[in-house]
Amino acid sequence: MSTLLTAQSLRVDTAFATLFDGLSFTLKQGDRIGLLGDNGSGKSTLLKVLDGTSQPASGNVAIANRCLMARVEQHLPEAVYTLSLLEAVLAGLPAHARDAERWRGESLLAEMGFSTQETTLTSATLSGGQHTRLMLARALIHQPDLLLLDEPSNHLDLPTLLWLEQFLLRWSGSFILVSHDRQLLDTVTNGSWILRDKTLHCFALPCSQARLALAAKDESDILRRKAEQKEIERVTTSAKRLATWGRVYDNEGLAQKAKQMEKQVARLKENQTAVTDGNPWTLTLRGDALAANRLLDVENLSISPDVGLAPLFHIQAARLKSGDRVALVGHNGCGKSSLLRTLWQHVLSGSCNDALKLHPRVTVGYYDQTLHQLPDNATLFDALDAFAPDPETRKKALLRAGFPWLRHGQRVHTLSGGERARLLFVGLTLARYHLLMLDEPTNHLDIEGKIALAETLQQFAGGVLLVSHDRQLITASCNRFWLVENGYLSEWHDADEMFTRIREKQSSVSALRPPADTPQPQPDDADALLERLITLESWLAADLARKAKHQKPQLQQAWRQEIAVIQSKL
Repeated sequence: MSTLLTAQSLRVDTAFATLFDGLSFTLKQGDRIGLLGDNGSGKSTLLKVLDGTSQPASGNVAIANRCLMARVEQHLPEAVYTLSLLEAVLAGLPAHARDAERWRGESLLAEMGFSTQETTLTSATLSGGQHTRLMLARALIHQPDLLLLDEPSNHLDLPTLLWLEQFLLRWSGSFILVSHDRQLLDTVTNGSWILRDKTLHCFALPCSQARLALAAKDESDILRRKAEQKEIERVTTSAKRLATWGRVYDNEGLAQKAKQMEKQVARLKENQTAVTDGNPWTLTLRGDALAANRLLDVENLSISPDVGLAPLFHIQAARLKSGDRVALVGHNGCGKSSLLRTLWQHVLSGSCNDALKLHPRVTVGYYDQTLHQLPDNATLFDALDAFAPDPETRKKALLRAGFPWLRHGQRVHTLSGGERARLLFVGLTLARYHLLMLDEPTNHLDIEGKIALAETLQQFAGGVLLVSHDRQLITASCNRFWLVENGYLSEWHDADEMFTRIREKQSSVSALRPPADTPQPQPDDADALLERLITLESWLAADLARKAKHQKPQLQQAWRQEIAVIQSKL
C-alpha cells in the first residue's frame, strides 16, 4: 500500500505544559484509524497539525503529492451560518470553480439525506445531526483521499449516528476518526492510535482490541520496571559497599569500580521503562434504594417543550422503581430532554397531580446536559454545598476528583466542559439520591469515563432515567428501554430489537425521499401522478407482504393518504 502521510518527531507545547512530544507515524492508503485519548490529551490539536491549521513546536508532516486531505470540523464555522446548504458546500472551493461543481454539491447533499427543498435552507437552521452531514459534504466536495474527522458523533441522535456508521463503512478512502464511541470505532476502523502520556501508541487493531493490547502492555511494563528497579537497587547497594571498602582499605581499584557502578545506575535509571500515570479520578455514582413499589408514576401525560406550546409526545403509562435503569431513546427534538425538565420542575415545585406522581420520600438528582445546576460564579468548593453541606466532606471529594487544594477557590465558569461534568458527578455522588435523571451525561466524557459510568450505573442502588444515544452505555447499564417515536412513548425489553426498529425506520424514510435531481410531480402532470401512484402502491404491497412485526403501520398510513390524494386528482 502506498504512503499518504508521514509525521516525524512532532511536538506541541501549550502555555502550561507540553501537550505531546516525539510523535512519529505513517498512514497508508486503506488505513481507517481511530484516534483515541482522554479529554485534553491533544487529539484535535494533532488533526490541526496534520492539515496545516496549526504548526508544531518541532517536527514535520509530509503529505504525498497525490494525496488530497480534508478535515471535517468539530463545529460548523459561523461564516457559513447565513449561507444556504448548497452555498455552504461550495464555499470551500475557489470562486471560479463553484458553478462547474454545483452539480457535485447537489449530488453530495442528496447523498447526505437532504431533499432538494432543504438545500435552500440556511445553515443556521439545521439540527446538530444535520450539521454533521453538511460538514461531511463540505469536506467531500474536494474529493479527498484522506478524511480527518474530529468527533463527528458528538451530540448526534441515535438514527443519525447509525447513518454516520453506514456512511463510514461505505467510504472508499482513508480516514482518521476522533471519537469516544467505542462501538462506532470498532465497526468502522482497522487501526487505533492512542494518545496518552504525551506519546502515541499505534495498533493495527480496532478500538476495543487496541485498548486490551495497551492494557497488556501496561502490565508488562509494570513487571519490567519492577525487575529494572530491583537491578538498580542491587547495583546501587554493591556500589555503596565497594565505595566504603575503598575508603576503609584505601583501595583505589575498589573506589574506581564503585564509580563505574554508579555510572551504570545512572544509565539504568535513564533507560528505565516508563509506566503510565493513569487517570487520577474514577467516575462513581452512589445512591440509596427506597423501599417502595414506585419512585415515579406517569399516566396520561403530554410533554411539551414549554408552557403553551404543542405537545411533542404523549405517555400513556410509565412507572419506575428502585433497581430500574431506564434508557430514554429517540431522535433529537422528539422531547426526551423536555420530559426530564418537566420531572425536575415537578420536583422543585413540590406539586402533585394525577398525571405525574413521585414518591413523597424520594430524593431526585438531575444531570442537565447544559450543566447549569452548578452556579457559574461559585467556587468549586461552594458549588458542592447544595450536595454536601459538610466542608471537610467537600474538600476530600474535590481532592479525590483530581482538583488540588489550590483550585478549590477557582470559579466554575473557568472550568472546561469535561471538568465541569466531573464536578457535577462528584456532587451527585455526595448527595446519594434515590432517583437519578441523567440527560446526555456522555457529552463531555472520554472512553474511560463512559466505561466507568456504565459500571457505576450497574451498581446504582436507586432508580435511573437515562437520556443517551450511546449504544454501549445503554446496553451495558440499562435494563428497561423507552422509545419516543411518532408522538408516543413505547417500552421495549430488548435493546437490539429497539435499535433494529430505529435502523429500519431510518431506511424507510430515506427510501421515501426522491433523488435531488428528480422533479416532483405537479398537480396537473397526469403522467407523473400515475408514476408516483404506481410507486406508492408497490411500496405498500411490499410492506404488507412482510411479517406483521416487521411492517410499518405509520408509513402504510402515509402512503394510503397520498394514494387517496393522487386518485382524487386523477
